[in-house]
Amino acid sequence: MIRKIIRSIIFILSAGVVALLIPRLITALYALPRTYRIERVPERPIAIVFGAGLWWDGSPSPVLRDRVAMAAQLYFTGKVKKLLMSGDNRFLDYNEPGAMREYALKLGVPEEDIVLDFAGRRTYDTCYRAREIFGLEQAILVTQAFHLPRALYTCNQLGLQAIGVPADMRDYRRGAELYWLGREIPATLVALFEVHVTRPLPVLGKPEPIFAIEAQ
Repeated sequence: MIRKIIRSIIFILSAGVVALLIPRLITALYALPRTYRIERVPERPIAIVFGAGLWWDGSPSPVLRDRVAMAAQLYFTGKVKKLLMSGDNRFLDYNEPGAMREYALKLGVPEEDIVLDFAGRRTYDTCYRAREIFGLEQAILVTQAFHLPRALYTCNQLGLQAIGVPADMRDYRRGAELYWLGREIPATLVALFEVHVTRPLPVLGKPEPIFAIEAQ
């Protein structure tokens, strides 16, 4: 009797693990043909840079600096014309897009080619707003390899034709990498549920089409 209970528990736990890992596998396979090295990535009008946390003094974390630096390289090599910095700004003393902008300016990106999205609180929100608020149809997504599959899957499923470039420009702490990978497992499950089932509305507002404004 006890053995049957143990086997049942093991089966349930194993099934739960598989259920959590399948979404990650789906997004990884989906992202594979849409992921490029910077020298091979096709040109697109804009690169979307995802927020990734700030230090206590408001400066970008190393992960976020790498994302901005990679986006700047895309800009300077002519792969994109503009950069969309999307991040969290819910609190007065926490401004991811502003910090990203300042770092991009230090790298030499012209101010007029930087667009800020202050309501990109989550990957889903950034992708949704890129399409609905900023009027984007195509983009290069810039984030680390651990996050890129979920970002690519989400943006494409929300109607934005996206390809991606990994922003892994240094060796990160092993503990941090394991945490990020572990976090992606439930986050990816939630992402699939949102894009295919609930389709929640993020913070929206008045449309601000980037290239339509430029053409006027």
